[in-house]
Amino acid sequence: MAATKKGILNKLYVVFVFITLFLAAIILKLTDIQFADGEKYRDMSEHLTIKNDTIFANRGNVFSADGSLLATSMSQYEIRMDAYTVEAEEFEANIRNLSVELSKMLGKPANEWENKIRKARTNKNRYLFIARKLGYTEYMKIKSFPIFKLGMYKGGFIAEQSTVRAHPLGKVAERTIGYDDYRGAPGIEGAYRDYLNGKFGWRLKQKIAKGQWKPINDNNEKEPVDGKDIVTTIDINIQDIAHHSLLRQLEFYEADHGCVVVMETKTGEIKAISNLGKNASGAYYERLNYAVGESNEPGSAFKVMAMVVALEAKAIDTSTMVDTGGGRYIIHGRAINDSRKGGYGKISAARALEVSSNIGFARLINENFGKTPEKFINSLKGMHLNEQLGLPIKGEGTPEIPGPGDKKWSKNALPSIAYGYNISLTPLQILTFYNAIANDGEMVKPRFIKEIRSWDKQHLESFDKEVIDPAICSKETIDKMQEMLKNVVVHGTGRKLYAENFSMAGKTGTARTEYWMDDWETNRRYISSFTGYFPAENPKYSCIVVIHKPKAQTGYYGADVSGPVFKDIAQKIYLSKSVINNIENKTPNFKSIENDYNTYFTIANKEIDTIPNVKGMAGMDAISILENLGLKVSYMGKGKVTEQSLLAGGKIIKGSTIILN
Repeated sequence: MAATKKGILNKLYVVFVFITLFLAAIILKLTDIQFADGEKYRDMSEHLTIKNDTIFANRGNVFSADGSLLATSMSQYEIRMDAYTVEAEEFEANIRNLSVELSKMLGKPANEWENKIRKARTNKNRYLFIARKLGYTEYMKIKSFPIFKLGMYKGGFIAEQSTVRAHPLGKVAERTIGYDDYRGAPGIEGAYRDYLNGKFGWRLKQKIAKGQWKPINDNNEKEPVDGKDIVTTIDINIQDIAHHSLLRQLEFYEADHGCVVVMETKTGEIKAISNLGKNASGAYYERLNYAVGESNEPGSAFKVMAMVVALEAKAIDTSTMVDTGGGRYIIHGRAINDSRKGGYGKISAARALEVSSNIGFARLINENFGKTPEKFINSLKGMHLNEQLGLPIKGEGTPEIPGPGDKKWSKNALPSIAYGYNISLTPLQILTFYNAIANDGEMVKPRFIKEIRSWDKQHLESFDKEVIDPAICSKETIDKMQEMLKNVVVHGTGRKLYAENFSMAGKTGTARTEYWMDDWETNRRYISSFTGYFPAENPKYSCIVVIHKPKAQTGYYGADVSGPVFKDIAQKIYLSKSVINNIENKTPNFKSIENDYNTYFTIANKEIDTIPNVKGMAGMDAISILENLGLKVSYMGKGKVTEQSLLAGGKIIKGSTIILN
């Protein structure tokens, strides 16, 4: 029995010693953790429960040239409540009033809000969701509510700020204004992101129950610094005109897509740029920046470049004759056709440009440069037509002008290039060349930005005119080109655009596209364009309109499809911008004008009940007098009245009609 007790005691001693050693090891380890590795584990704990939360800075605004907002950052707030931190007396005294105010602002009955907050307090919820996506005004209002007005620590009020990007113009010029988010960084927003972004701030947050994070302090540890503002060259009025004029034409012709660019001639400032493409449902929106990024064969628009090279090389003059035959001509085994049935016969080089003769240009260029094609190609390159414009907006298309030795070169390449095939340019690259002609030979770089300034409108940096080439060719050649481009509108392919009281100059362009497809003969597809400037004398603006794949049955020639958009934009800008004000405003003192006025004034101020004699009076004056007397006026012709249907001296019968010739 004694032996048994002794054995048990020995075992207890062993267990005791083991437990003692184990406790000693634990104490030793705890001491080591506390003093040797304490800092390390405290850092780990803090890292798991406290974090720096980034506060994103407001991006700078993007403005139009006249100060209208194109893009801006708007603050929005998410509101939460620490329902447990509020003192009991304060909570009970004001919970009802808080619930009533929340009900008024956010909806839901006041009782429902009260029950929700009381339940959160019972459950010790320190991060109760109240509302999100509140604007600044709503944030300031909710911040003043009972309990909330005591702040974070006493009132449990938690507000978290974020920003969203807004475009006041909606979809207008969306691709050019651009964005900088998960979709990429196109347009102005992407190109100038370093200026717009600003500097981020941060705020300490602590992890609480249910994996939620609550701000530790009422203020930010580091305040964000807002980005700088960008002032663009875009003119809101011109942009609106261009956008809607293009949209109407795209819808009428059921086209696939199109673009418009309006540039200020002297400075290169882009005043409007619209890019519209059709979606699956048939609606048009800013899908891609076609003006900047889409390269295509320009077709007849390139004849201007070919003509400049030929004139500058003295290979031809505007009076040089070329035989276009009956509208069909074979060069190196391939047929070239003109749009006019029966052809134009023998015409001058100038007339070949006016009527846009493919045969005329193919023969003029091939017969003068066929043995030295590199001379023609090098001249094109000398005018920078093979170079990108170097735009800050990413995605610019690369021009393509093949020369002898290139893969795309063949014996038919030169005559094809002469009338705009076998090469590739973007609309903005084409416009830049035409603008140089309007600008007396000086080629300026297209410009989208005027200045960068701080949020308080302090000027920081200007972007001035940038000259690519002070003279792309001689003044003699420029003068000839300006005259020919004016004649294109007066009595050439653009004659439908001619307006007696407003001068324009430019060139139509019609190019086949996707003509290599098997179904082209049954489903013909074209690119229609018009490029030019206005007024023709002392041009203020240049403009290009390009419309892709209009419904061929409705029309596809540049003069019919794109030309009317150009004319509409030009005339509306002319009226709205008062380009006419450039003309000296002096009224000549003609005796006949004074006599007409005196006659009108005398008749208009008489109290008469008989039909007056308005023969010899200006039409507008006569109409005004007769309508004021209660007559309905119908008229034919213009100028002065030569006949009136109701004889002078007859009794006036109100509402009767008088016809004026």
